[in-house]
Amino acid sequence: MELEEQVMTLIISAGSCRSMLMEAMRHSRNGEFEQAEQLVEQARGALHAAHAVQTQLIEADAGEGKLPVQIVMVHAQDHVMNAVLLMDLTQEMIAIHRRLPPVATSCSPSAAMAC
Repeated sequence: MELEEQVMTLIISAGSCRSMLMEAMRHSRNGEFEQAEQLVEQARGALHAAHAVQTQLIEADAGEGKLPVQIVMVHAQDHVMNAVLLMDLTQEMIAIHRRLPPVATSCSPSAAMAC
């Protein structure tokens, strides 16, 4: 896999992970824990794919500066870092939501931001 392809894989995998985790938190907030957990597992797969590419890049560089550092590479690493952080936060939010009483299934216009 070429460097550009690896960088794009990092961005796409981490972005997919992030999207799934945000959706998981929405399900969790609504008390839909089974759906939330399924999305977390799917996100874990996307994050694993990103981590595998990241490991390949680290091994190819061998800490010797063999790979060129480009803005898009930094951008890709930022996406991966955010996905890792969001994974931890999502798991914490799901645990918190499990301890809270269920929320109403319909929202009034004044409470729309909470839904």
